[in-house]
Amino acid sequence: MSLKARVVSTGHALSLFLIVSYLLCVGFGLLAPEGLRMYQAWAPLLPGFEWLTARGFLAGAIGAYLYGWYIAGVFVPLKYWAENRRRA
Repeated sequence: MSLKARVVSTGHALSLFLIVSYLLCVGFGLLAPEGLRMYQAWAPLLPGFEWLTARGFLAGAIGAYLYGWYIAGVFVPLKYWAENRRRA
């Protein structure tokens, strides 16, 4: 599998995982009592996120999606390089 194919497949998988995790966290925040809500912990990591606004929700979802691609873009080439170096 080529490096580009690995980055793309990993980017899609990580982005999907982070979007699902984001949706679960928002859902938990809506159902949980005030003291158990987690959005205060991850709000600083998602630029533009605001609790309980449509714009903030969309900004958080986009941020989570982009974090998946960022992680894939950094770590997959490093792993690919390490695997090729080990084989040589």
